[in-house]
Amino acid sequence: MSEFALSQTQETFVMNLGPQHPATHGVLRVKLTMDGEYVVRAEPVLGYIHRMHEKMGENRTWAKFLPNTGRMDYLHALAYNHGHVMAVERAAGIEVPERAEYLRVITTELNRISSHLLWFGAFVLDLGGFTPLLYAFDDREQILDLLEGVTGSRLTYCYYRFGGVYNDVEDDFLVGTKAFISRLRSRLPMYHGLVTKNIILIKRLKDIGPIPPDMVTRYGATGPVARGSGFNFDLRKNEPYSVYPEFDFDIPVYTECDSMARYMVRMDEMEQSMRIIEQAIDKLPEGPVKAKKVPKTLKPPAGDYYCAVEAARGSFGVRIVSDGTNTPYRLKLRSPTYSNLSLFEEASEGMLLADALALMGSLDLVIPEIDR
Repeated sequence: MSEFALSQTQETFVMNLGPQHPATHGVLRVKLTMDGEYVVRAEPVLGYIHRMHEKMGENRTWAKFLPNTGRMDYLHALAYNHGHVMAVERAAGIEVPERAEYLRVITTELNRISSHLLWFGAFVLDLGGFTPLLYAFDDREQILDLLEGVTGSRLTYCYYRFGGVYNDVEDDFLVGTKAFISRLRSRLPMYHGLVTKNIILIKRLKDIGPIPPDMVTRYGATGPVARGSGFNFDLRKNEPYSVYPEFDFDIPVYTECDSMARYMVRMDEMEQSMRIIEQAIDKLPEGPVKAKKVPKTLKPPAGDYYCAVEAARGSFGVRIVSDGTNTPYRLKLRSPTYSNLSLFEEASEGMLLADALALMGSLDLVIPEIDR
């Protein structure tokens, strides 16, 4: 037991945060041991919406599992689509046409921006500010309209296929995407003026919820949580995949390790995603969007394969073990949010409850991705 816990009197009490509390971002229960308003221990309790995605993947053909990927991190579903199809393509030796790779990048980065916009609005709402949520959802709706025109869905996308994408895009999508980027770039200064520079937000986040580098490494945290603690690690740069090496973009990194640093990483990432999309549209090659002669029934050679992508919340990994049949022998998914949440118990110890909620919001949790 820590020094903080030992220093407390026996006059503590236990309370539940969730499993329906709106500040928990899903069906998460946190068992809190409190000494007044101070957190002695915060124990996340998982499993309320466990759906056995990995076992389902072992009882379905390779293609039939694709819709499941959008039901895990439903806010960045296309990254999870991308991770799964890339793992299977690597196993089956399928070459993806260049145009399809560009379309994957464009749609994935649009989806990343929509995820960060929802986090931005919900995070400030957790801290007591309602107005930014309305602005964020206004911009996010523009992305959902664009992606709906291509994928037919507004949330749980299933657009990618083994060997490419489901269908090509029309000029209206490319023109609309450029118009949206111009709109969002003009509105980001308003976001910073309304929220980032707001003294109330600064007091709630600056020097609150420190996550030191050693804690990041011990729990395996990735994504904006790690980059807010000084780790310059992003799979799009460090372990490049798809056509990301073709684009010029930066990885936002902050060394303050507090909730404000994690906030700034995500705000800066939206600008970098817009840079990637603009370059991808300008360089978009002609050609097919599906590989030729991809078997309708895939039977990848027996072996152990792994692929990881940079999702909005960190590194999402897909490990598949094939025995040469039309269904995986084993499917294991590496969830970034599970690792990021795991450090909450240690990081929140000794904090005021209100500050602990700010810390939780800065982790950007999506519980169905943990309870997969």
